[in-house]
Amino acid sequence: MSNNLIQKRCDFVILFDVKDGNPNGDPDAGNLPRVDAETGHGLITDVSLKRKVRNYVSLKHNDKPPFGIFIKEKAILNNTIEQAYISLNIDLQKEPADAADGKKRNKPGQGQGGEVDRARKFLCQNFYDIRTFGAVMTTGANAGQVRGPVQLTFARSVDPIVSLEHSITRMAVTTKEEAEKQGGDNRTMGRKFTVPYGLYRAHGFVSAPLAHQTGFSVDDLELLWEALVNMFEHDRSAARGLMGTRKLIIFEHESEMGNAPVQGLFDRIIVERRDETKPARDFGDYVVTINKEQMPKGVTLIEKL
Repeated sequence: MSNNLIQKRCDFVILFDVKDGNPNGDPDAGNLPRVDAETGHGLITDVSLKRKVRNYVSLKHNDKPPFGIFIKEKAILNNTIEQAYISLNIDLQKEPADAADGKKRNKPGQGQGGEVDRARKFLCQNFYDIRTFGAVMTTGANAGQVRGPVQLTFARSVDPIVSLEHSITRMAVTTKEEAEKQGGDNRTMGRKFTVPYGLYRAHGFVSAPLAHQTGFSVDDLELLWEALVNMFEHDRSAARGLMGTRKLIIFEHESEMGNAPVQGLFDRIIVERRDETKPARDFGDYVVTINKEQMPKGVTLIEKL
C-alpha cells in the first residue's frame, strides 16, 4: 500500500442505469424496487453501492491485505477484530504490556488505551473498506471507530420509475409433500419485479483530512474510481437486468479543505430527457450537459466516462 496520502478534496457524481431489472429491492416491501412514495422516483441505498465497490475490490485483489474486505458475506466481525490483536502480539487475557494503557485489564478479552489505537491502525492498513468507508469496531475485542474519507448518497432516478410485476413458474418443487399435493404436476409459482428503465444519479465525497486519519492513499483513490466505473461488470444476475455505469464526473479541488461549495459544483451537471412525450428506455433518451465555463478557481473537472 502506498504511503502517498491524498492531499486534495474530491466530489463526484455517478450516473448509472438499469434495464428490465430490480436494482435494489426493499425486503420490507416484498422486494419491490425502492421508491420515493411522494414523487415516484427510484432509490438505491448507499449501502448497496458500497457493497458493489467492496465486491469489485475483493475480486480484483482476492481479499488479501492491504485490500482485504472487513464487511463481507458471512463475516464474523468480532473474530476479525480479535485477529488484529493476535497479529500485534497483544494478549487481551493478560495485563497491558505498557503501563500507560493501565495497570490492569479492565475487561479480559478487550483492548484498552493505546492498544485500541494500534488495533485500529492495523485494521486500516489491511482492510480497504475500513480506510475507505470507515467502520464501527467497538464490539468484542474493541478496535474503536473509524470515520471513512469516502461517503456516498442514496442514488435517485432522474425520472419517476415504473415497477412491473411478473408471474414466473419453476418446473419443480422443493419437497416431496408439495409434489404429492400437486399430483405430480411439480410446479412452483412466484413473482418477479422489474424496472423497464431507470437512469440513477448518486453523489459522493472524498475528504483529504479524514484520509490522513485512515491512511487512504492516491492508489486507493484510483482503485475507487476503477471500482465505480466497473462495479456492475461482475455483479450480474437475472434479477438485476442490465446495469452499467454511464458517467463518472469528478470535481478535484487543489486544497485539502476544498475550493468551492459542493452544491454549486453538482448543479453544473444537468440530465434531461430528449423527448418528454415518450417514456425513456435507453441512456440515449437522455442528454447530459456539464457546464464547464467559469469553473471556480482551484477546481478541476475530470470525466472518467
